[in-house]
Amino acid sequence: MQEVTNWVGGIAQAKEEKWEYNNPILEKAIKSIVISLDGAYMLMRNDGYREAMVGNISFYDMEGERQHTIYLGEAPEHGKSTFTKRLEDELGKVKQQYPDALYLGIADGAKSNWTFLEQHTERQLIDFFHVTEYLAEVSHAAYPTDNAKREAWLHTRCEQLKHEAGAVTEIITEMEKLSKKSSLTKKVKEKLSSALTYFKNHKDMMDYSHHIDEKLPIGSGVTEAACKTLVKQRLCGSGMRWKEKGAKTILSLIALVQSEGRWQQFWNKIQQYGTQVFI
Repeated sequence: MQEVTNWVGGIAQAKEEKWEYNNPILEKAIKSIVISLDGAYMLMRNDGYREAMVGNISFYDMEGERQHTIYLGEAPEHGKSTFTKRLEDELGKVKQQYPDALYLGIADGAKSNWTFLEQHTERQLIDFFHVTEYLAEVSHAAYPTDNAKREAWLHTRCEQLKHEAGAVTEIITEMEKLSKKSSLTKKVKEKLSSALTYFKNHKDMMDYSHHIDEKLPIGSGVTEAACKTLVKQRLCGSGMRWKEKGAKTILSLIALVQSEGRWQQFWNKIQQYGTQVFI
């Protein structure tokens, strides 16, 4: 078993990222394709905690239902060039297959995410869940001591942001008024200031009501889940420390398994070429 594992791992290191895979022919018409990327920290043997990258390309039908997802995982690297090149290559093949689909980038507010997504997508949207986390912090400024009113405030603002056009501007105005309250603690003021800056910087990427009306996704939950299943569950166990070579192999193989149909294509190539893949 150990010999087989080492053999397959060696093939993955040598050739897997260079092999091309066919995407499935989907039964339903594809309306939108969402590109998301994020990072998750893992412990490397020589460098301490470093950020591994996870990306996905998801296919959505006319009703906004996800039909297929391609997953990519890459070990920590300086500059992330290998990861972004792989994601670009995958996206290029997808655009050839679905030239008329809407390409939508969804991620959190990290600048490096948008440097990539703005180049490759027609629209960009901040992940709705991340925005609600900021609103949760703002709720403590709205109602510092009343838990019930704070919870109701948060629920109402989330619903407004999701379903009402222009809600972002109204919430920003409300946050500006809250920032003038003299009774707020230093910690609450700092959280409120951070949220206000976040909203102002990204307000043009918070048009959730429009996207919902068009039956388009508004969250990057697929990528968040992938960070957990590709990186955290497998590579962040108690006492685990990794070298780049091992982490890269594991991430590539798990991504193949999670991308429906790809593991069999990978295995077919092994059966076809055998040890010749090392030549």
